[in-house]
Amino acid sequence: MKNRFFQFLIVMFFVFNIQILKAQQNLPVYMPGELPRLSSANCPEMASILKEEIYKNKHWKKLIENKKMAIGLVDLHDINNIKFAGLNENNMMYAASMPKIAILVAVMHAIEKGEVEETEAVRKDLRLMISKSNNAAATRMIDLVGFKKIEAVLRLAEVDLYNEKTGGGLWVGKRYAKSGKRYPDPMKGISHAATTYQACSFYYKLVFGKLISQKRSAEMLGYLKDPKLHHKFINTLQVIAPDATFYRKSGSWKNFHADSVLVWGAGRHYIIVAIIEDPSGESIIRKLVVPLEEVLKKASNLDCNG
Repeated sequence: MKNRFFQFLIVMFFVFNIQILKAQQNLPVYMPGELPRLSSANCPEMASILKEEIYKNKHWKKLIENKKMAIGLVDLHDINNIKFAGLNENNMMYAASMPKIAILVAVMHAIEKGEVEETEAVRKDLRLMISKSNNAAATRMIDLVGFKKIEAVLRLAEVDLYNEKTGGGLWVGKRYAKSGKRYPDPMKGISHAATTYQACSFYYKLVFGKLISQKRSAEMLGYLKDPKLHHKFINTLQVIAPDATFYRKSGSWKNFHADSVLVWGAGRHYIIVAIIEDPSGESIIRKLVVPLEEVLKKASNLDCNG
C-alpha cells in the first residue's frame, strides 16, 4: 500500500513538471479558477531593485521624478511566484498607438457575444492594426464597435483594464484619423492613453487565457505575435534573444513613445512596458531592455507571495 502511494507521488511529480514544461512552451497557459489581479503579485523588493537600476542613469531618473517616464515589469519565469514591479505604473500617459490593444479587446468581445461577425476582412484589419500599427485599419475597427463599446468592455469586472481606482488605464477616445469627434478619458482627458500597470495586466491576462475566454486570448496572442515593426524593445530583443517569441504593441507620436512586449521562451518569460515623454524616447526604450533584464536577474530568488 505504501509503495503504491509513493508510486502515485512520483507519477504526480512528473505530470506536474510536464505541465510546467508545456506552460513554458505554449500560450495561453491553462490555470483553473479565477486569476488573481496582477496587483496581488506586487513585489516591493523588486520595485526597489528596479528603481536603483533605472536611477543609475541621471536622465532617466529625472524623467521618472517628473512623471514623464513610466515602467512596468512582470516576472513570469515561475508561474507559482509571479512578481510585478513598476515606476509611475499608475500614472496615465498619452501612449499613441499602444492602446490599439484596447480596440483588439473590444472587437474580440463583440465577436464573442455575437455582436460582430468574425469575417476575413475583420481578421485582416486586426492583424494590420496590431502588427503594422495601421491607422486606417484601427479606425475601421473603432467605427465597427464605437467608443462607448470600447469603454464598456474595458470597465467590465472580468476585463478591468480601465479603472479610476488604479489610475485609469487603457483608453481609446479618438479615431486614428484627422476627422472625427473626441471621446476623451474622464480622468485626464487623453484620447489614446495607458498606464504601464494596465498594459502589463493585459498581457498577464492573455498569458493565462483569462481575457474574455481562453479561445479569444489565444486569438489575441496570435495577432500580437511576431511584430512587423522592429524598433524600440524589439530592436534589442531580436539581438539578445533571437530564439524567443515576442507578443508586442508599441506607439509613437511626437515626443511620446510607448512599447509593450511579452517575451516568451529561450529562458525568458516576462512582460515589460514603458511609456516616455521625451524626444529621445525611442532610443531610451531600446536601451531599457538590458537593465530590465538585470532587474529580473537580481530579483529571481525573491518570493513576494510567500
